[in-house]
Amino acid sequence: MLYYLFEYLEKQFQLTGASVFQFITFRAALAIILSLLFSTIFGKKIIRLLQKMQVGESVRDLGLEGQVEKAGTPTMGGLIIIFSTLIPVLLFAKLENIYVIMLIVTTVWMGLVGFTDDYIKVFKKDKAGLSGKFKVLGQVGLGIFVGSIMYFHPGVTIRTEKVNPIYETEKITQNSSSEFNPAEQSLKTTIPFVKDNEFDYSNLINWLGEDYSKYAWLVFIPIVIFIVTAVSNGANLTDGIDGLAAGSSAIIVFTLAVFAFISGNFVFADYLNVMFIPQLGELVVFIAAFAGALIGFLWYNTYPAQVFMGDTGSLTIGGIIAVIAIAVRKELLIPLLCGIFFAESLSVILQVSWFKYTRKKYGEGRRIFKMSPLHHHYQKGGYHESKIVTRFWIVGIFLAILTVVTLKLR
Repeated sequence: MLYYLFEYLEKQFQLTGASVFQFITFRAALAIILSLLFSTIFGKKIIRLLQKMQVGESVRDLGLEGQVEKAGTPTMGGLIIIFSTLIPVLLFAKLENIYVIMLIVTTVWMGLVGFTDDYIKVFKKDKAGLSGKFKVLGQVGLGIFVGSIMYFHPGVTIRTEKVNPIYETEKITQNSSSEFNPAEQSLKTTIPFVKDNEFDYSNLINWLGEDYSKYAWLVFIPIVIFIVTAVSNGANLTDGIDGLAAGSSAIIVFTLAVFAFISGNFVFADYLNVMFIPQLGELVVFIAAFAGALIGFLWYNTYPAQVFMGDTGSLTIGGIIAVIAIAVRKELLIPLLCGIFFAESLSVILQVSWFKYTRKKYGEGRRIFKMSPLHHHYQKGGYHESKIVTRFWIVGIFLAILTVVTLKLR
C-alpha cells in the first residue's frame, strides 16, 4: 500500500525521496525490519493471549527428556509468523504482482488448514486433530491453484531471448509483454549440476503428437501437488524440537531470496546465464518479510520455547517454501536445499516401512532408528535439544551454500 502511496506522491507532487520505493532492495529491507519488529514486539502479546485462552500444547509422553516441562506451552504460535509476514507484504509489495498474490493466498490457505488442525486439538480436545485426508485435501487444493496459475496465467512468463541493455531498465523488468521484454509462457525449469540445465515439463508427454504441449498441465499440476504436499509435510515433521523448523526454514528462504533476486533481474540473469523471469524480483519483498518473521519467531521459540508454532506455522512454512521454489523454477533443488526436511521425512518413511515389513516377515516389528523423525533419534541417543538444533542448522547452511553454487557449477 505504501508503494502506491509514494508512487502517487512522486508523480503528483515530485516528493523528494519518494522514488526510493521503486527499488526492490529498499522495500525488502523495510519488510524484513518491520517483520522482525512485529514478531518480537507483538509476538509477546500474542503469546500472552494464547496463554489467557489456555491454548496449551498437549504433549504425548515419548520418553524424551524435557517433555513434561513442555506440556502446557502455548501452541498456534504460527500466527506470529503469518501476521509478521503479511503485514509488511501488504505495506511494501506490489499487490498486483501475480507471484505476490500467489504467495499471499498460499499463506492464508495453509494457515487456515493448520489453524483448523490446532483448533481441533486444543479446543475440541482431540489429539488426532484434523483428519489426515482433509489435510491432504487442503494441500492438493493449494497445489491445483498454484499449478493452474503457473500454467494458465499470462503474467507468468520467462524470457527466451537475450536482453539489449540499451533499453530502459524499467521497461525491461516491469513490462513483460512489451517489445522491450519479449517473453513467453513456459513450463521450463532448472536441472541442477547440468550444463544445458533447462527442462520443459511438456516434453514428458511429447509422445502424444504435435499438439502435446496443450495437455502439459495434466502432468505439471500433479507434479506441483506432489511438491507442495511433500514439502509441507516435511516442514511439519521437522517441527519437533525447539527452534529446529523455524531456523532451518529461515536458512532455506534466504537462499531462495538469492535465486529470486537473480532470476528477476535481467542483468544478473544474463551475467550468470540463468533463466530470466519477468516480475519475479518482487518476490524478494515477500521472502524478506517471511524470513524476518521466522527469525523473530525464534526469539520465543529457541530452547526453552515460550511458544510452539503448531501446524498453523509448520504447514504454512512448508507450503510457502514449496511455492517459492516452484515460482523461481528451482523445485528440482528442493531435495538438496530442503535436505533437513527431506531427511526427516525419509526417516519416517523408512521407519514405518521397515517396521511393517519385519512385523509381517518375522512376527515382530523392528526399527532402523531409535525413534523417528530423525531429530528424535538423536534425542534418544542422549544429545541435548540445543546441540541437535545447532548441528542441523549447520548442515542446513552447508546445503544452502551448495545450492547457491549450482548457479555456476554445471
